Amino acid sequence: MHAAYPALRLRRTRAAAWSRRLHAENVLTPADLIWPLFVTAGRDVEEPIAALPGVSRWSVDRIVARAREARDLGIPCLALFPNTQAERRSDDGAEALSPDNLMCQALRAIRDAVPDIGLLTDVALDPYTTHGHDGLVDERGYVSNDATVAALVEQALNQARNGSDVIAPSDMMDGRVGVIRAALEREGFANVQIMAYAAKYASAFYGPFRDAVGSRGLLKGDKTTYQMNPANAEEALREVALDIAEGADSVMVKPGMPYLDIVAKVKQAFAVPVFAYQVSGEYAMIEAAVAAGAADRDAMVLETLMAFKRAGCSGVLTYHAVHAARLLGA
Repeated sequence: MHAAYPALRLRRTRAAAWSRRLHAENVLTPADLIWPLFVTAGRDVEEPIAALPGVSRWSVDRIVARAREARDLGIPCLALFPNTQAERRSDDGAEALSPDNLMCQALRAIRDAVPDIGLLTDVALDPYTTHGHDGLVDERGYVSNDATVAALVEQALNQARNGSDVIAPSDMMDGRVGVIRAALEREGFANVQIMAYAAKYASAFYGPFRDAVGSRGLLKGDKTTYQMNPANAEEALREVALDIAEGADSVMVKPGMPYLDIVAKVKQAFAVPVFAYQVSGEYAMIEAAVAAGAADRDAMVLETLMAFKRAGCSGVLTYHAVHAARLLGA
């Protein structure tokens, strides 16, 4: 039973800044952020991405400087994504298994130069295929689950051998977490984590990302046969339960803000580390609002990131990571 007004005035604890800080139910720090970075071919290259104002692709030599920047700001982990050259793409995505692909080059370079930062790597074939799908396509145009899983295992091992700390399967194939976990154990990578994209929706918010990795225009059909229906919430809990049972150390919900209800349901149901990806379309909308004079970037970035924490996230993948870290460290 609560006291009644005027004995109870909820504004009392809001009256001063020190009190608001003291009574904050959630706290956002740079340690809550993962910074997605795009790797491209060449040397001394920075390629701005038109669909993501303020975001660039970086050659391997220049991505090392981004890693140092993140470490110095207190950002604990980077998420790497390759912009694979067109001539290295194929129907079977074989470049994903090359120890000299862009992902592996970046892993080795950052690991040598900045050994104290975490490296998370995307496991899916879409950055490497000519058809833009996350897996292997059969003669009917259907993404074959089990054949894809076999390729993903080799891709995950390739990344682990080259320095990945966190394997992040984003493909949404059934059963891939368990098989990847078994392979990592068998090959001596017991401490390599798996952050499963457990509830990844077939979303309209991914467009700028596909520009960033060079797959826009390549996709034949859509990804609705493997990514989740945005109408479904209970199915997300089933997906998460399966990935946890198969050995995932943490799970991810993607996209972010439109799916905070899913984040909250997952956290409440499983009490496991939950991450969310504030995806490219979300970032682009914030930047468009700022450009139109409709929003204050600093306030909007911090408010949206706090919303993830409030919903139950342990951390957030966000293209605003460096900007947010600077604000939080000021």
